Amino acid sequence: MNMGCIRMVFVLRWLPFSCGNSSQIQFSLNGMYQKGDVILGGLFEVHYFTVFPELSFTSEPQQLHCEGFDSFGFQQAQTMAFAVDEINRNPDLLPNITLGYQLYDNCLKLGVSFRAAMSMASGTEEEFLLDETCSGSPPVLGIVGDPGSTHSIAISSVLGLFRVPMVSHYATCSCLSDRGKYPSFFRTIPSDAFQVRAMIQILRRLGWTWVGLLFSDDDYGVHAARSFHSSLSESGGCVAYSQLLPKDNRPTELQRIVREIKSSSARVVVVFSNEAYLLPLLDEVVVQNVKGLQWIASEAWTTSSVFHTPRLMPYLGGTLGIAIRRGEIPGLRDYLLSVRPEDQPANNPGNNMVRQFWEAEFGCRLEPLAGWVEAGGDVCTGQEDLRDVETNYGDVSELRPEYNVYKAVYALAHALHDLLQCVPGRGPFSGHRCASLQRLEPWQLVHYLERVNFTTGFGDRVSFDDNGDALAIYDILNWVWLQDGSVQVENVGVIDESAPAGQELTLDEDRIFWNFESKKPPRSVCSESCLPGTRVARKKGEPVCCFDCISCAEGEVNSTECSRCPEDFWSSPERDLCIPKGVEFLSYQESLGISLMTASLLGALICAVVLGIFTRYRNTPVVKANNSELSFLLLLSLKLCFLCSLLFIGRPRLWTCQLRHAAFGISFVLCVSCILVKTMVVLAVFRTSKPGAKASLKWFGAGQQRGTVLVLTSFQAAICTAWLVSASPTPHKNTRYHNDKIVYECVVGSVAGFGALLGYIGLLAFLSFLLAFLARNLPDNFNEAKFITFSMLIFCAVWISFVPAYVSSPGKYADAVEIFAILASSFGLLVALFGPKCYIILLRPERNTKKALMGRATTKT
Repeated sequence: MNMGCIRMVFVLRWLPFSCGNSSQIQFSLNGMYQKGDVILGGLFEVHYFTVFPELSFTSEPQQLHCEGFDSFGFQQAQTMAFAVDEINRNPDLLPNITLGYQLYDNCLKLGVSFRAAMSMASGTEEEFLLDETCSGSPPVLGIVGDPGSTHSIAISSVLGLFRVPMVSHYATCSCLSDRGKYPSFFRTIPSDAFQVRAMIQILRRLGWTWVGLLFSDDDYGVHAARSFHSSLSESGGCVAYSQLLPKDNRPTELQRIVREIKSSSARVVVVFSNEAYLLPLLDEVVVQNVKGLQWIASEAWTTSSVFHTPRLMPYLGGTLGIAIRRGEIPGLRDYLLSVRPEDQPANNPGNNMVRQFWEAEFGCRLEPLAGWVEAGGDVCTGQEDLRDVETNYGDVSELRPEYNVYKAVYALAHALHDLLQCVPGRGPFSGHRCASLQRLEPWQLVHYLERVNFTTGFGDRVSFDDNGDALAIYDILNWVWLQDGSVQVENVGVIDESAPAGQELTLDEDRIFWNFESKKPPRSVCSESCLPGTRVARKKGEPVCCFDCISCAEGEVNSTECSRCPEDFWSSPERDLCIPKGVEFLSYQESLGISLMTASLLGALICAVVLGIFTRYRNTPVVKANNSELSFLLLLSLKLCFLCSLLFIGRPRLWTCQLRHAAFGISFVLCVSCILVKTMVVLAVFRTSKPGAKASLKWFGAGQQRGTVLVLTSFQAAICTAWLVSASPTPHKNTRYHNDKIVYECVVGSVAGFGALLGYIGLLAFLSFLLAFLARNLPDNFNEAKFITFSMLIFCAVWISFVPAYVSSPGKYADAVEIFAILASSFGLLVALFGPKCYIILLRPERNTKKALMGRATTKT
């Protein structure tokens, strides 16, 4: 069997049907019809309610009928009729082709909508003929609608099997973007996925992270709520409560929902619903007097004027809503107001929509039933003027769904136009074939519809992505409650998904009306953001937006998760940022460093002065006594001892760390070696005064003295070299002493090396002290031993106390202790050894003679 026949048998499989001649049950469907070469279908919500007949199962049931005329739905249907008429008058679009339309009222019921769609797809005539191959063009090439997501899902599931194109102007469920399930579904309204992203951007812009969620019990509401949940959590927000609006409007359920809204700390309520689900809930909101909420409206009810009443506006004033793009259609208003009931024949249910509109608009009957006139009803003449009636039907200032209808009709027309422009042999189908209007398959039109791309007269580009979705662009509306009680809907922003990243949202916050005493946007957060220096502590069992704030530990910063500052940084007192740590070392700029440097330079200066005195009086007995050469070498070593302390001041560097201890160790060994040799010479000289002891003096000549000093100093130089080569001292940033401060110091590298250096100095000092102590009772005028004894006593006392003081002193104070030990011992040696001699040279010159020096020794012998 041919696919065309299979298609019609499937969609109306419950009816007797054959390919050649078939009859089918006629359904009473409200609609409008206009003949043409090509027919486009349309589904619109023109009535609110459907009245079904009683089923007795003993006779054929009567036809259903619809009640509650909706002028907005009729306006959308008339917009389609206007678009078809405009296309027929356009010589550049579909030339030599006349479009017709078959529009039906879905009466807001899935069963009615599905029945109408199947009727359009398969034909509504009691008898129709196809050619002998059981093929031909379908009764309608494509359908504009249905506006409802649930209706579109059901209809497109069937029509998609045969690739019959369906272009909805108002069905937003994101599930319809599934190309596997709905391969021939398109829409000129953005998907709810885009709408949800738009809402999330508004919430983020205004700082609302704690919101309530209400949604209708249908495909539109359920899918939008599911998408909103996931998107909000990804953006860092939380849903305080999520409530399904019941279909049956049970009072107990509505009361429970409103009580939860009232008790919640969330000040922002997001609603995905239409008027039918939302109105009963708002009635309960008024009863319980729940004010102080910021309502966020989905596109399904943003533009609905049914809420703009004095009863509801104290609660809904200031509502922010997502609205589909407003457009302008020149000439539409005149077309809407020119409609007349005589345009449609009477007693034809399939072409009676204008007559129903006329009767609803003027409150009269064109063909009154028996008793109508008697009951006081009016009879329509058909000549009434729509301009004389105060109605929203002719208002074209807010064309939103109507503009989408207009674009949907043009999308189908452009796709058909492109199909007919195909050049034979260059077609897109197998064998480079082109489609023909006489043998057109629905999937061929779908192929061109997927590639349609045009710009409306209003300047909006119309095209579809791979999922059949239109370019997403929304207006942001604000319900302004004026002082006179009226409502004005203001456009306060735009969300354009095609804009560069980060620039999708444009919102003029200064123009927004806030229905609060403060006239400012409300705060809607579960927990206030943690102050700088504190971290988030999650509350068990509660959303991530609800938390406590705990202070960060020292050295940690951040307002969400405390993190350790880098090694060279420390947290500020507020714990909000990492700041560089303070740096500590013995500096030339601080008072302690200046004092020690002054003492060091003073000692070096005194050594220079003494050296100058000794040079000036180098030929005097006091200077020449006990090897003046050693005295000069001793003064030079003391000067080096004073100056080496300067290496301990200033920021430690590799060369200063390596040089400071080596210079200190060698300088002091040179100094102590000179003292040791002088002591040995003193003892040797006095031993020669005894019989037979002069032979030992030959071992203490000037050369031997210099050689001894050189050898003793070389040992220290060897120790320092081995130390520097094996484990050299290096600069180190120490953070153990202070958390907020870096102490720059020199680590000794090898404790053994440092110990050997100090130990060797101590050994020489001890030997000097011991020999000097043994020679302390020699004749005073010639004896230097008692001064050496006293100087070594000072030296040893200083360095013995140095060790515990150095170990217990942190940071720069360890350097200060070492400098103090160097200066104290150096000054002790300088004063003890050279003070008495300078006293004699400068103040008692009469004693600076050989006779004076030897005389007292003679009297004592």
